[in-house]
Amino acid sequence: MTVDGEVAEPGWEVDPDDDWGVAVIATVGRQLKLRREAVGMRAAEFGEAVGYGEDMVYKVEGGKRIPRQDYLNRADEVLGAGGLISATWEDVKRVRYPKKVRELAKLEGQAVEIGVYVGLSLHGLLQTPEHARAIFDAGQPAYSPEEMERLVAARMARKSIFERTPAPALSFVQEEAALRRPVGGTMVWRQQLEHLLEVSQLRNVTLQVMPMNSEAHPGLSGKIEVLKFPDGSAVGRSDGAYNGRPTTDPKELRILELRYGTIRAQALTPRESRAFIEQLLGEA
Repeated sequence: MTVDGEVAEPGWEVDPDDDWGVAVIATVGRQLKLRREAVGMRAAEFGEAVGYGEDMVYKVEGGKRIPRQDYLNRADEVLGAGGLISATWEDVKRVRYPKKVRELAKLEGQAVEIGVYVGLSLHGLLQTPEHARAIFDAGQPAYSPEEMERLVAARMARKSIFERTPAPALSFVQEEAALRRPVGGTMVWRQQLEHLLEVSQLRNVTLQVMPMNSEAHPGLSGKIEVLKFPDGSAVGRSDGAYNGRPTTDPKELRILELRYGTIRAQALTPRESRAFIEQLLGEA
């Protein structure tokens, strides 16, 4: 595949610390190589046929590169695999994002209730792609363009939680300062505020703003998250408690829930929060 006259890369680099991901991509790469060799095609010839460079073909076959779906589909056509290569996408898509993001998305995907307080930035589930890209672009040391796109894609993939049926109960409390910061410039900021208004209208979502003129509250020590699951279990984490580690201890969870409940009580109501965001949008 070419973009603006340049050969596009078929996917992202494999994280060497992700054992499962390494194994899956190595297996898919080996299958591709065996099928290519079975039909007598050289790597350069195959690369030209699927629209990618020879070097990228070697990287995919060597398990060093995560192939995109279009790469697998084109390979399936060129090698006459009858859908067997295309079918490997079901395995590849499970490991195409960083391991930590996959683990977080899995928990979010299983939860029936999520409560989050965030201070300095917007929660990932609330971010637009442009806002997320601007956040990653500001990181130091700088991400490569490829890695940044991978992180943005992974963050957006987590938002499938909004499409789940039955829908989980989602509660967010965001600091006013995070809403006022024009991340990505005025246009991106406006789009982000508009997106927040849209999300706040969903029946399963409660979005509240913590005004800057509020008194001290338990969230000043950092982010708080509590996720509850269908079997009655839960997991929580707070930057300011238990060394920031996730906890499933009932006593510690009760403390985190108490802190989050106190934060919600001090924040603007959902109706007041929507009015506040609309006011910000009018000022943007």
